[in-house]
Amino acid sequence: MTSARPQHTLARPATVAGLGYWSGRAVSIEFRPAPAGAGLRFVRDDLSPPVGLAATVAHQQPADRRTVLVSGAARVEMVEHVLAALHGLGVDNCEVGVTGPELPGCDGSALAFVEAIADAGLVAQDSVADPLVVKQPLRCAAGDGWIEARPAIGDGLSVEYNLDYGPGAAIHAQWFVTDVTPMSFAAELAPARTFVLQEEAEHIRSQGLAQHVTAKDLLIFGPDGPIDNTLRYPDECARHKALDVVGDLALLGRPLVGHVVACRSGHRLNAELVRALLHQAAGSPPTGNSVRKSA
Repeated sequence: MTSARPQHTLARPATVAGLGYWSGRAVSIEFRPAPAGAGLRFVRDDLSPPVGLAATVAHQQPADRRTVLVSGAARVEMVEHVLAALHGLGVDNCEVGVTGPELPGCDGSALAFVEAIADAGLVAQDSVADPLVVKQPLRCAAGDGWIEARPAIGDGLSVEYNLDYGPGAAIHAQWFVTDVTPMSFAAELAPARTFVLQEEAEHIRSQGLAQHVTAKDLLIFGPDGPIDNTLRYPDECARHKALDVVGDLALLGRPLVGHVVACRSGHRLNAELVRALLHQAAGSPPTGNSVRKSA
């Protein structure tokens, strides 16, 4: 049985600055306390007047290798690691001010954001969190990738990720599972970094993107493993994919009580699952050919 808990926000503002991975532009973000019921929200402080974007799947726009939120002419890219930090630490209400269209890449993980939020501290609020409780399995699939929400195996959210690029791949098959609590998120998921195959990195650079990013800024895998870098965990890649799942699940706009299992799933499928869960909770038919109930 799931016990009720109060909503939480930050005790005071906190900032993180860095370069956007894709653009290379300097950007800073400020985590700000928000009232109960406000949810998670980004604000483009650099626009006049500033434009707010609720961190919900209604504002999510498909994009390669990242989660993007769009409202009118305003957009915010690479939000998944910030959202993962907030969601993983149990922050229900927060305004995230940002000085550009892309969030700081930092070291490719959520660690800098977790440290900033932890330093600011959290405070309980008068309102009670209203979780979405998974009551029956629901799966979204595309090609050989899939993600499924199942009834909880504990009192909250747990995430399981199966990563498999196939035989002979530079990144070996990995499996990781964890109960997502503030303590486990900070220790087991937050430090896990973005990764990419060497040929993928070269293709991205050939498009004029991520020109400033080196193999020391994230994990770039060659035939013999990470180039000019060292793994923080033997299964760091699977952990990072689980981190991305936690971040994308924040687009529900409420906590999730359930066990989420994914295999070769990325941001697009994660967002499809969020939409399917909201439809299921509302009692309306799911949308999209990739959505189905699981036996």
